[in-house]
Amino acid sequence: MPTPNEILTELRKIRYPGLSRDIVSFGMVKDIEVAQRGVTVMLSAPTTKPEVIERIVEEVKRSVSAIEGVPAVEVNVERAPTPRSAAALPRQPIPGVKRVLAVASGKGGVGKSTVAVNLALAIASLGRKVGLMDADVYGPSVAMMVGADERVRITEARRIVPLERFGIRYVSMALFVDEETAIIWRGPMVTKLESEFLFNVEWGDLDCLVLDLPPGTGDAQLTITQRVALDGGIIVTTPQEIALLDVRRGIAMFREVGVPVLGVVENLSYHLCRKCGARHEIFAHGGGARLAGELGVPFLGELPIVRELREGGDHARPLVAIDPENSMSIRMREIAAQALAAMKV
Repeated sequence: MPTPNEILTELRKIRYPGLSRDIVSFGMVKDIEVAQRGVTVMLSAPTTKPEVIERIVEEVKRSVSAIEGVPAVEVNVERAPTPRSAAALPRQPIPGVKRVLAVASGKGGVGKSTVAVNLALAIASLGRKVGLMDADVYGPSVAMMVGADERVRITEARRIVPLERFGIRYVSMALFVDEETAIIWRGPMVTKLESEFLFNVEWGDLDCLVLDLPPGTGDAQLTITQRVALDGGIIVTTPQEIALLDVRRGIAMFREVGVPVLGVVENLSYHLCRKCGARHEIFAHGGGARLAGELGVPFLGELPIVRELREGGDHARPLVAIDPENSMSIRMREIAAQALAAMKV
């Protein structure tokens, strides 16, 4: 017969449906009993959705049954809400902040941070007081896009004073380390820093705080969605199928923790040739709108490939702030207006 630790190792291979975390790290496995008659696995379900619970139970039975020497498998599920249930955790408001908007993506490389930065600036251009928090500790890019030529000031009360440029206040890990410094941190340190950025920054009075989440659906994203009261989430994707697969996980994460999904933005949707005016759909087209329809969430719009958008991000001159009449800036303001209307701010 296998030991409980050997069984636990196999259970770590089972992903929670829609997320990148396994059921062990998610806190579902409460106990494992090994006896002559077989193995009993006790689970604590962090959801009330029967289809999700049934899927996990079947995966556990299949995984444990495949271990050599296991004659039978029984799975008991504690279905009552537990403290580890994300939706049941008490979420804290951020003093002075009226609304919190998270910008997320299922995978990296889709332009999520570029969208987050320009979306924050677009919201500010609509007359709102806006903050921008870079929650991507390992790959912070907000500071480069907005500006990192000033030092962050710490008050006597050990509170962080955010930088301010283009009418928005912002913080990023990149403001605290050199460009060459590798951030090699374990989960608890990342969680602590995110809490500092959320609750120990002098944000002042804001109509909206935009969070640029790390890509994926791991510990960092779940920590934020569990600890702060989010008023909405926007998913950024590109049109190709490999990116759309991960959009489902991002939407599932928001829904699992009770955060309203405000919609999907399709970035890098197409390119317009400046010489001939021809439209080139380099990464395919329409996948974001199709998937939004399938999942029953709003489609907020397409964003084309624009050289000025990339150049602005590379040189701390974000397009929405530098060229507000650019067609891309106008589209960003349209998306911003939809998000503000959905959050009623």
